[in-house]
Amino acid sequence: MTATSRHIRRVAVLGSGVMGSGIACHFANVGLDVLMLDILPRDMDATETKPAVRNSVATKALTTAIKSKPAPLYSKDFAQRITVGNFTDDMEKLGDYDWIIEVVVERLDIKQKVLSQVDRVRRKGSLITTNTSGIPIRMIQEGMSEDFRQHFCGTHFFNPARYLRLFEIIPGPDTKKEVIDFFMRYGDLYLGKTTVLAKDTPAFIGNRIGVYSMAKIYSLTDELDLSIDTVDRLTGPTLGRPKTGTFRLGDLVGHDTAAHVMTGIRENAPGDEAAAVMEIPSYYQFLIDKNFLGNKSGQGFYKKVLDEEGNRQILGLNLKTLEYEPSQRSDLKSLKTAKQVDDPKRRVQTLFNEEDAGGQLVRRSLAGLFAYSANRIPEISDNIYSIDDAMRAGYAWKMGPFEYWDAVGLSAGIEAAEADGNTIAQWVKDMQSAGHATFYKREDGKLKYYDIESKSYKVKPGTEQFVILDNLRDNKPVYQNSEVTLHDIGDGIACLEFTSAYNSIGEGVLRGYEEAISKLEEEGWRGMVLGNNAENFSVGANLMMIAQLAYQQEFEELNMAVNLFQQSVMRLRYSAIPVIAATQGYVFGGGCESLMHCDGAAVAAESYIGLVEAGIGLIPAGAGTKEFAVRASDSFFEGDVMIPTLIERFKAIAMAGVSTSAHEAYDYGYLIEGRDKVVVNKDRNIAEAKRMALDLADDGYTMPRRRQDVTVLGRGGLAALYAAANELKRGHYASAHDIKIAHKVAWVLCGGDLTGTQKVSEQYLLDIEREAFLSLCGEQKTLERIQHMLQTNKPLRN
Repeated sequence: MTATSRHIRRVAVLGSGVMGSGIACHFANVGLDVLMLDILPRDMDATETKPAVRNSVATKALTTAIKSKPAPLYSKDFAQRITVGNFTDDMEKLGDYDWIIEVVVERLDIKQKVLSQVDRVRRKGSLITTNTSGIPIRMIQEGMSEDFRQHFCGTHFFNPARYLRLFEIIPGPDTKKEVIDFFMRYGDLYLGKTTVLAKDTPAFIGNRIGVYSMAKIYSLTDELDLSIDTVDRLTGPTLGRPKTGTFRLGDLVGHDTAAHVMTGIRENAPGDEAAAVMEIPSYYQFLIDKNFLGNKSGQGFYKKVLDEEGNRQILGLNLKTLEYEPSQRSDLKSLKTAKQVDDPKRRVQTLFNEEDAGGQLVRRSLAGLFAYSANRIPEISDNIYSIDDAMRAGYAWKMGPFEYWDAVGLSAGIEAAEADGNTIAQWVKDMQSAGHATFYKREDGKLKYYDIESKSYKVKPGTEQFVILDNLRDNKPVYQNSEVTLHDIGDGIACLEFTSAYNSIGEGVLRGYEEAISKLEEEGWRGMVLGNNAENFSVGANLMMIAQLAYQQEFEELNMAVNLFQQSVMRLRYSAIPVIAATQGYVFGGGCESLMHCDGAAVAAESYIGLVEAGIGLIPAGAGTKEFAVRASDSFFEGDVMIPTLIERFKAIAMAGVSTSAHEAYDYGYLIEGRDKVVVNKDRNIAEAKRMALDLADDGYTMPRRRQDVTVLGRGGLAALYAAANELKRGHYASAHDIKIAHKVAWVLCGGDLTGTQKVSEQYLLDIEREAFLSLCGEQKTLERIQHMLQTNKPLRN
């Protein structure tokens, strides 16, 4: 059996703890039938026979997982794909499963006991894996049958399994190559993961590098006498890492867990030159001794308290006194300077070159990271990109160690590392001597990495199938203005990328729609993708542009601006070539409206889609409210009551509903079954959108006709929607101003004050949509909401 011929339909998860239930939920997310088993209840009567009682450990764990936030399921309906059971009654069922993954407690004896039972009942050729985070694979498989060992390896998910994209594949000494090849492909295509081939070494790749980085920063914090909240500011988003920084990350992970990994590395990696950094600091031991293990115990480096006035306050541990105290604003020059730099790479350079305590911490921690990562090759990996991928996907860093090194410069990194007493790997010195100045470079539209064995640059395996716009920067764009760039992505398809701040949609983007599509039509291109590789597809319309006109009550200019928005978005639908959206992250407001007007969409599963304008006191007026009227009309059928459908569409807009996944966006009506496709791996969404555009072009695509046949319900619909709005108010879900906005939404959805049901044109709906939007721009409470959003980036419910 080859890597591509094997199919996974049914998966068994052994263990229902936080990790096990999270993995089970993610398997359900991708459409698999899942069996999740755990132990019998410890206090159960020995004569108990009821399955509900005997399976209660797994049942309770699944219920807890489904209710948790962030949600482990794309849709709560997917929980139906998971069946629970117990080890005593249900192990025999494992013979029917294609993949059995063990996620029990991190004890070798327990893992071997469970897996020996699996070996007895499994079907030959079925896959068995362990989610261990550090126990050697070679030790776990001892005593198992030959067929078991050949089909056994480590498949290490990171918690939470749905959101963290790292998926480490760790071969055992007897694992067949085809099994490893299968998991590398399956994790990418079907689980949406960044799959990384690791070696059977302590903590594998992600935790080996990540725990070293944490330990190094712990040590430097103490040495440089910095407060933990200052260090978290330095090592969070300022450095291109999550807002947890370092110490909050420790609280999130759990200090007992991190200490276990550090001890494991120190004891089981005798050749690790940085083992001394893995020693548990005295303040860390204090937390463990006091059972202050972080978030799971209620306090760790930080704890939440109520002040004398009953307000919540977060205190931080003083590492010298071991007392909790309020945070104090840092006056470090490095932090102030870094805030003034927008580009992530230049910000890292700036911090690296500062001489105050903050700069020293960043420079010395990065210098240690450079040396440590380079010295781990070939111990934990044979290449640099697996280490970088692991840190970006598992720890959510914007850059991996070698990418950070490129940002500060090869020579500067070597100099800083050696100045701090670190030893640089010989292969790095050889690379420098050969005249190579970077670990990565772009060439011929492709990203290449420095290959240590051949001492040359090679294309990263697997990326040939991705469309990565950064790799096309050296190519002349097909079209460009200040807010968009149109790239040739091959086969007659172009990709229009937003380049505005936060991918907001302003005049440049809107004119880009018209001018890019016109150019492609005139030159005979086959189609266009609307997409980018940014964290978020788009945060919506440029609110500052709207605010300036609204504050000044420049209604004529505002009317022209909204009309431009509407007609530009409509151009995405009415073009001679197919236009497909490719989204990920936030798809808000005008971004959502743009998506809805394309011919289809390749939507990353982690797309959070919504018409959010009600939060700033407005209605969607980039053709979004009109589009919901069109979609409601298209869903009506002979004999349909129609009102329930209209109410669902109405609530989505009036309550600014945002989907928590692409799958949930179908429920809101933002996506359409059969037209839009969910792509589980966001790195593939542009490539999939390109394929969809080519399919439409090959099928003889023709421009749709402008709609003159939209069924609206007039006064009858208005009465029903006004009643629905009143229920929102009575239930305290909406303020008086929310209701005013809701009435405007209802007005557009129903076609205004029409005497009864009739058919209208899209342009008629666009006109009343624009009129309703402008009327709200004159409301004081709307202006207050806009101002509050601009100042705080949070909605105001006034």
